[in-house]
Amino acid sequence: MASIRLRMFQSYFTVQKNPMHPITFTSCQAEIAEFSCRAIAGYVAERLGQPTEFIVDIPWQERERRLDSGAIDVGWICGAPYVWKADRADSPIELLAAPIMNGARYQGQPVYYSDVVVYAASRFQSFADLRGAAWAYNERRSHSGYQVVCYALAARDLSAGYFGRIVEAGAHQAALQLILDRQVDAAAIDTTVLDLLYARDPALRSRLRVVDTFGPSPIPPWVVGLHVALDLRRALRDLLLHMHEDPTGRAILAAGQIARFAPVADADYNPIRQMLKVSADVIFNL
Repeated sequence: MASIRLRMFQSYFTVQKNPMHPITFTSCQAEIAEFSCRAIAGYVAERLGQPTEFIVDIPWQERERRLDSGAIDVGWICGAPYVWKADRADSPIELLAAPIMNGARYQGQPVYYSDVVVYAASRFQSFADLRGAAWAYNERRSHSGYQVVCYALAARDLSAGYFGRIVEAGAHQAALQLILDRQVDAAAIDTTVLDLLYARDPALRSRLRVVDTFGPSPIPPWVVGLHVALDLRRALRDLLLHMHEDPTGRAILAAGQIARFAPVADADYNPIRQMLKVSADVIFNL
């Protein structure tokens, strides 16, 4: 069945493709996950017979702006920015699919968590111990590193002054490095980032400790611009959803700790909408 489906894709794009206009991909996720997005873009090129380009040599903010403007076709974006874009009257994107990560904690669902991480030898044993502590976050548009923390503070009826010193690190890995260097006490880290870091450096587990977990949250989705032709959007979605059925596709996914892609609907991101609503007035980085 998979081979028949691929031949159908290739037959369609033999007629429709334009080699002068590659399908452009980008990632606004953590840098450590960019290799996975690049490999998936390459897989799409091979299977659809359509050239692709992975754009990553510009700041992620510019990548997101180009996705919004239609200058980039496909993107892997955070759940909070997805909700903000989808809720616009002139929304420029629609959902393609969402990854289901390997690992028992994900229970075969397109979800992830934010682990509250501290230095292993520190005195902190729980989130309650972090009152007045030095806290790092990646950036304010991140659900896993910032928005979900605002929600946790609001849900626990904690004040905006809960933490002591606040540092905007710019990225999850940078926040982790601040913890390892003992420059801050804690941060909320996307568990999919931690999975990749632990796979790369198993010894890292002994240097960090998880004192709380926020989530689950709907996982960052893959989206496609509405400027892309409908038939191509459908072909991209179908290819991603069946990628795990192909040995080559399955190997690419596995390298990124991904089991498979799952279909998702806009309503699946309502939990993020609700969290954003609850935490709308919480700004902890004053």
